[in-house]
Amino acid sequence: MTHPLRTLAHRVLLAVGLCGAVLAHAGVVVIAHPSVRKLDVPAVQRIYTGRMVEVDGVPVVPLNAPSGQMLRKRFLADYLDQTEDAYTAYWTVRRYVGKGVPPRDVWPLAELLAQVSRTPGAIAYVDEADVPPGAHIVLRK
Repeated sequence: MTHPLRTLAHRVLLAVGLCGAVLAHAGVVVIAHPSVRKLDVPAVQRIYTGRMVEVDGVPVVPLNAPSGQMLRKRFLADYLDQTEDAYTAYWTVRRYVGKGVPPRDVWPLAELLAQVSRTPGAIAYVDEADVPPGAHIVLRK
């Protein structure tokens, strides 16, 4: 026979573990400077592949998390349907043929958020758990 407190302790540990797992897999959201309107997935895809350089006349400044960051991998998979290798190869070709340069990598997170808040047209992606109060969310998938 198990002790009632032991069963309760197991339930609490299980609940805490499940909450941690949910937080670890929070969604990726796209945030931007207030000068950027709400976007849809195709627009974000065009921005991050260099095929869209302005939104409603406002030049966009896309920012990336550095290569290898789990946040970037999740963004590429969720929004661009690409792997890190495919995205890097895409930009290698585009740069070689003179069709632009990839979005600039900005990290740590605090610097990324600061760039978005002070740069008109800036757009970036963050983990839903890291969205600061008052951030301008332009797309949540």
